[in-house]
Amino acid sequence: MKGRVAIVAGGTGALGQSVTSRLVSAGANVCIPYAVQAELETLKTRLGTSSMELYARHADVTSEDGFDGFLRGVLVAHGRVDILVNGVGGFAGGDLASTSLADWDRMLALNLRSAVIACRGVLTTMTSAGYGRIVNISSRAVLPPAGGFIAYTIAKAGVITLTQALAREVPRGITVNAVLPSTMDTPANRQAMPDADRSGWVSTDAVAEVIAYLASDAAEMVSGATIPV
Repeated sequence: MKGRVAIVAGGTGALGQSVTSRLVSAGANVCIPYAVQAELETLKTRLGTSSMELYARHADVTSEDGFDGFLRGVLVAHGRVDILVNGVGGFAGGDLASTSLADWDRMLALNLRSAVIACRGVLTTMTSAGYGRIVNISSRAVLPPAGGFIAYTIAKAGVITLTQALAREVPRGITVNAVLPSTMDTPANRQAMPDADRSGWVSTDAVAEVIAYLASDAAEMVSGATIPV
């Protein structure tokens, strides 16, 4: 990936930091729209001297204006976008009766709207270049659709549908795939489920490895795939 330009939305989160680290180690120029300054500083510490090459700007990627403003900066700095990883997301529990419309809106905005906006944003430059790798993050927990966290389930299921439909719309040279992690071993999940058996949890580095493959030239014939990890 040496010289490739990658946008990692959600790049300062637990999975995002693993993805960013993996792409940077492969030689990519990684660009991150971030929301929380403290998370960005944690990422920079993890990357060490490699963070000097990181392009990071505060941006609300659930807003079209927010993402487009970030994208313009990336294009000024690098001239193109080769890779997009849509890793923004959030979780909320609750069945249909107990889930407020505000929680519905938040789940759809974080998990689905952000991906739609980012995909729309990069398509023009990728189409002009005749090259692109888009990797969306859904969830293994939504296949089959699960109850008990219905807004999250439907938003993440929408990401799968977005991936499969967009893969049929984009021109040759652009691929669109999705990774479906099972429960990941993150600080947030450890805090939320302190008594859970973590032996089957997947590491964020393992998920990042699959994402890196889909973002590479080696995956040029893979598109429309939904890969559970």
